[in-house]
Amino acid sequence: MWGRHMLRASIAGVVVLIVAALPAAKDWAPSRTAWGDPDLQGTYTNNNEYATPLERPAEFDGRRASDLTPAEIAEVRRLAQQRMVDALPGGRVRGPDDWWLQNLDLSKRSRPWSVVDPPDGRIPPLTPEGARRASGRVRSSFVGGPFDGPEDLNYLERCITRGVPGSMIPVMYSNNYEIEQAPGLAVIRYEIIHDTRIIPLDGRPHVGSKIGQHLGDARGHWEGSTLVVETTNFKAGSVYRNADPSTLRVVERFTRRSPDLLEWSATLNDPNTWRRPWTIAMDLARDKGGLLFFECHESNYGLLNILKGARAEDSR
Repeated sequence: MWGRHMLRASIAGVVVLIVAALPAAKDWAPSRTAWGDPDLQGTYTNNNEYATPLERPAEFDGRRASDLTPAEIAEVRRLAQQRMVDALPGGRVRGPDDWWLQNLDLSKRSRPWSVVDPPDGRIPPLTPEGARRASGRVRSSFVGGPFDGPEDLNYLERCITRGVPGSMIPVMYSNNYEIEQAPGLAVIRYEIIHDTRIIPLDGRPHVGSKIGQHLGDARGHWEGSTLVVETTNFKAGSVYRNADPSTLRVVERFTRRSPDLLEWSATLNDPNTWRRPWTIAMDLARDKGGLLFFECHESNYGLLNILKGARAEDSR
């Protein structure tokens, strides 16, 4: 299993390096499917965007990402890579082929931070109701429990889902996404958790408001060569950043900028959580290695051992 990931990670690193070295031609346009839609099909990765700050760091207060000089961007990338190395257990990992470092080459990340709107790079203030929801306990094995049952761990740790747009936010490995198309449909498969979204493009309405889903209810359409996907009908347990699942609307845009580069953005609009909509964006590089199985399932050994450890602590 790990050997296959190492091979795929090496290929991904080469692909991203080539993409970074060859900017897209201004007049480039994606090819078309047999039925006439822009062709976005393929497997993509955003490994190199791991740990990109969601918001603009304090040292860049008063500036936009477009204001940064090439030298400043290079320094941001250098520091990101160094911090990642320093944070890994034992420093520079000495596994086969330095797998972690090849898989997470942050010196090639596309943006210094992810929030592109508002222009100040900051998440808008919460509404009073949004602040109340945000104050709830974060469910994670990283915050120390109590671990009284599976419900005390989040849905990712329980191998259930990462939600939308969480499924596109990179973690330390398996940041791969496959887009497939058919007449009237687009499908996105995520390597982690094996989440799959089937997105109708035929103009049908969303399902009834009483039906919530972990990945929401997606509907898509084309704006030129951009696939626009609007998702509603979320569930409380998996909704992004404690938003209101009944009012959150996520609008994603997928645009191929070159044969090997796909630009992705997600606008989050929830008047019950934030005082205005806001948008995150990042680049996805084509990965010719394809998706691999992510061996994760609810009640796997990680979850079982966390709960066993908590029970042992209780007995002491």
